[in-house]
Amino acid sequence: MKKYLKLVNFEFNRVVKLFIVLLGITLVVQVAGVIIKSKDYLNMANEKINEDLIPKAQFLTDYGQFSFLHIIRSLWFVGPIALCAAGVAFYIFLIWYRDWVGKNIFVYRLLMLPTTRFNIFFAKISNILIMTLGLVAFQLILLPLEAMVLKWMVPDEFRNDMGIEEMITSIPELNIIIPSSFVELILYYGAGLMAVSILFTAILMERSFKWKGIIAGVIYSAIAVIVFISPVLLQEFVLNSYFYPMELFVIEIVMAVIVLAASVWMSGFLLKKKVTV
Repeated sequence: MKKYLKLVNFEFNRVVKLFIVLLGITLVVQVAGVIIKSKDYLNMANEKINEDLIPKAQFLTDYGQFSFLHIIRSLWFVGPIALCAAGVAFYIFLIWYRDWVGKNIFVYRLLMLPTTRFNIFFAKISNILIMTLGLVAFQLILLPLEAMVLKWMVPDEFRNDMGIEEMITSIPELNIIIPSSFVELILYYGAGLMAVSILFTAILMERSFKWKGIIAGVIYSAIAVIVFISPVLLQEFVLNSYFYPMELFVIEIVMAVIVLAASVWMSGFLLKKKVTV
């Protein structure tokens, strides 16, 4: 366990600069978005009320109050989240391939460490999970801060305040990365963990068998996806909705566990027996 934790810490130290950059971009862009969108609304209100002489009540009826929805649905808010997601997706590949870069290939030392090679796999996948949860936690911290900035800028009569939960549930995409219940948290991030483990296995196949490994990785990924969704396919096209929704849900969880376990085992086998440097 101690060696595993050291590996996790080591891997995180290698990505901490990228992590901090993503946090910084999210902070600056989203707060800037709150300020800019608020100013745009206030400028429009000033123009309509003071220049076009529209009564304030009529303006609020025609254009509505300003709320955090105007910000959440803008590129200022969604853009940094998409960038963070892309950054994590890119790092899923980088976390393996960078070890093979350079004259003094780092993977030599990594594979020669006096610890089971399973720890290398678990440390890398743990680092992806830590990075993802860290970005999500930072977003949760930012939401009340951004709501406070909005309150400072927009007067009460022009503002419709929203709670944090209402902000999160207003956009389905945001509700996925910030689940509203512990069960949803386990399901969404469990599915993400399974997907990452499949990708890791495909990457290790490519590292083990080169060009043949690319084909093997694609085939393995396709088989894993088919195995995972096979209960739904059977339910829809063969069994004519034989299972109750809850039964199908439980079966899907079992299939996900099987796919995850198979990917972990295959990755461990490749690391021990097949990966070459």
